[in-house]
Amino acid sequence: MQSDTDWAVEAVQHASSAPDFAIQKLLSGTHRKLLTLVVINDGARVLLGLKKRGFGAGFYNGFGGKVDPGETIEEAAQRELQEEACITAELKDAGVLVFVFDDQPQPWEVHVFTASSYVGEPAETDEMRPQWFTHTDVPFDSMWADDLIWYPYLLRHEYFRGVFAFRQTTKLAWHTMLPPSPDS
Repeated sequence: MQSDTDWAVEAVQHASSAPDFAIQKLLSGTHRKLLTLVVINDGARVLLGLKKRGFGAGFYNGFGGKVDPGETIEEAAQRELQEEACITAELKDAGVLVFVFDDQPQPWEVHVFTASSYVGEPAETDEMRPQWFTHTDVPFDSMWADDLIWYPYLLRHEYFRGVFAFRQTTKLAWHTMLPPSPDS
């Protein structure tokens, strides 16, 4: 049985410009680190958080993190949203992103969710400082380089899939966006 992200392996295999490290890591069969990301999008604005510590500190991002043993992907997304922004929301699948780093041992598989409304009041935590941005003022210069590529899909409410290869953690070396799978 194929995994849900075998499309990522096929994408790098068929891309003549994909870096060797991305091809090797995705073809190696190395277990992917499973992560979540939630972006609240009320139609005119997005709620992002300034990461205060840990991986990605100093970047604006959605709210999310790793899937713990025994959790579903959506349960992890809900938990992370509550832990990082103090809110809950009815989540909708928005897309899947696969990241390969030349300096990280395993690829990442990030399941992205969105919600148009939420319960609670966004509040700063020890990890994130929530802030609203209009769609025209999303701070891409203070975000991961890949965000500029996939955010337009998110803002248009179009399901997306993408593969991104980074050198030295933060330098985008290659990417591809793929059409949604037939069952998404």
